Amino acid sequence: MNKNSKRREALLYHAKPTPGKIQVVPTKKYATQRDLSLAYSPGVAEPCLEIAKDIDNVYKYTAKGNLVAVITNGTAVLGLGDIGPEASKPVMEGKGLLFKIFADIDVFDIEIGTKDIEEFIQTVKNIAPTFGGINLEDIKAPESFEIERRLVEELNIPVMHDDQHGTAIISSAALINALELADKKAAEVKMVVSGAGSAALACADLYVLLGVKMENILMFNSKGLLTKDNATLSTKQLKYAKDSAQLSLEEALVGADIFLGLSSGNIMTPQMLLGMAANPIVFAMANPDPEIDYNVAIATRKDVIMATGRSDHPNQVNNVLGFPYIFRGALDVRATKINEAMKMAAVKALASLAKESVPEQVNVAYGETKLVFGRDYIIPKPFDPRLISIVAPAVAKAAMESGVALNPITDWDKYEEELLDRLGNDNKMVRLITNRAKTDPKRIVFAEADNLDVLKAAQIVLEEGIGHPILLGNKEIILELKEELGFDADLEIIDPKIKEEEERRNRFASIYWESRKRRGISLYDAQKLMRERNYFAAMMVNEKEADALVSGHSRSYSSVVRPMLQLVDKAPGASIVATTNIMMTSRGPMFLSDTAININPTADELAKIAVMTAKTARMFGVEPVIAMVSYSNFGSSNSDSASKVREAVAYLHKNHPDLIIDGEVQADFALNPEMLKEKFPFSKLAGRKVNTLIFPNLDAANITYKLLKELNKVDSIGPIMMGLGKPVHIFQLGASVEEMVNMAAIAVIDAQEKQKKQTIK
Repeated sequence: MNKNSKRREALLYHAKPTPGKIQVVPTKKYATQRDLSLAYSPGVAEPCLEIAKDIDNVYKYTAKGNLVAVITNGTAVLGLGDIGPEASKPVMEGKGLLFKIFADIDVFDIEIGTKDIEEFIQTVKNIAPTFGGINLEDIKAPESFEIERRLVEELNIPVMHDDQHGTAIISSAALINALELADKKAAEVKMVVSGAGSAALACADLYVLLGVKMENILMFNSKGLLTKDNATLSTKQLKYAKDSAQLSLEEALVGADIFLGLSSGNIMTPQMLLGMAANPIVFAMANPDPEIDYNVAIATRKDVIMATGRSDHPNQVNNVLGFPYIFRGALDVRATKINEAMKMAAVKALASLAKESVPEQVNVAYGETKLVFGRDYIIPKPFDPRLISIVAPAVAKAAMESGVALNPITDWDKYEEELLDRLGNDNKMVRLITNRAKTDPKRIVFAEADNLDVLKAAQIVLEEGIGHPILLGNKEIILELKEELGFDADLEIIDPKIKEEEERRNRFASIYWESRKRRGISLYDAQKLMRERNYFAAMMVNEKEADALVSGHSRSYSSVVRPMLQLVDKAPGASIVATTNIMMTSRGPMFLSDTAININPTADELAKIAVMTAKTARMFGVEPVIAMVSYSNFGSSNSDSASKVREAVAYLHKNHPDLIIDGEVQADFALNPEMLKEKFPFSKLAGRKVNTLIFPNLDAANITYKLLKELNKVDSIGPIMMGLGKPVHIFQLGASVEEMVNMAAIAVIDAQEKQKKQTIK
């Protein structure tokens, strides 16, 4: 995508369908006059009076306890500098989005129109009663130091300037583990810091608390080594200033154990890295270009332990590992501040988590066979679902132990359950799927690339690094649409009907005819079919001229699936083909099967669909908890429909005892673990959170997933094809661009998995 197209896409994202990225959503019923009289007048008077009696009741009766203000004056925004409060608002909304999706914290973003320190502080103090915590953001140093210091002292709610402390906390966790791997002691290391801004100073301060000696830290700004004779240095910078004469960065790095970069890209040369001590620790965190390129660094020295700010390299120092969970823990105990003990608790929790066995969901997300603590894994991954239940409690405990918690937690098991329940409120699965696909992109045939929306999806797939699109369709139309979209990438375009494709078309036809000539297909028939895009595309995948195929946007599902079932063999061991949809519900991802293929499956087929769905769920790092749903509960009906579900469950209990599955059970009981436990305590599902539903027929499955999708605006990925030997996936008619991108990512992951199985064989 050219620069103008990328700009247009970013602007459209923020403008449509609703301007901005966040909104306020009611948490109480408001349908009736009674509801409204309780919400406002006269019912609202009662909580007001209770708060007037005891101000702490504000946490009981209002949203204050889960509400954080993200506050800025826009003087140091990202890499944009002083762009003003209004221009900073998209960034603050973005920060609010991260708070919500990672820790379920609500946010109001506040942009203040002043650069005066006193005015800023007074404004924040005046609005502080609204909030349970305050996240300062993108405020220019050195003003930011004084603003944070004053607000921490003068307010009784947690305040943190994430720009200063976020990177310090995450990189400190990485440093603990890097020192262990390098077999070095903090008190003995020599450190060189490139950068003397708020983030670098906060990092150095925290490293000193970890044991690094201040006298062993050499800090550089853009003008060189910080020295005490420099009158322009701030008080914080003077702490790290030296009496010594000027040294160059290269001279300072000779024999250094640690390099911390928070400055600008490519200022560290391979020669400088070669001059460092054995097992050098290099945290090159300038974005988008690190102080030394990751690939250059590891090619220069095999013993380097390296972290960057980039997601495409190991050991990403990403602030999202910290601030959502630090505020989560602080809010949950009503901490009056975020102190050094709480920051250090977050540091140690992150460092410790990197040494634990990694959940399969994380391995799947990053395309790893098994992430293990070591040089390429010294800090947890941002998608690790354990972060909220590890970091937040550590921060909460530190707040209690340091005496700043006004509402101590007593039942830690219950608290952990509550934290994990918060994880169901976003679309982490979509991010996991996309990230997994990016680890090993594949060639994907888009069989309807002469459709504008399909071409848009292909464009996103290419630009996001999900896969390598092959565009199939009318070549003239595709070229016109590419120009309209500003899609100037040089991709393979194939028009099955034109003369230039005659040789390939005839070759595909001959191969197909050989496989079907005893089943009523003539060579002429085969040649005619190969002019049709879906037959041609399927043969491309069969003949390894593409790794995966997606189609179906403009045609009915049945008409597109037919050639796939005719041309593509079943997977080894599979006797049935079925589909599942992943629904992104408020309780987390739900797998629904079979949504598209088998109209009225038998008990045997239902059992096979359940086993295939379980394998698919595990492919995405989800341990399946399966309910075989019906309109009856455990034998309450002897109808054919209920009986076949019961028969399928009996077979699975006998032949797949490791599978957590039960039924027949009504959907409401399946989705309400407490109700199921009370009425049917013998069930394997009692007290468990069901994440997979197997339906007795296509009607039930298809209607359910489409009702969820339209009525509750639940995102859906699918139908995902199960049981085919090749990565072939079909959109629903009229699928959105986003749905097609997600399906393309699924197709890539499917290709990755099938490739692994072939390699193992």
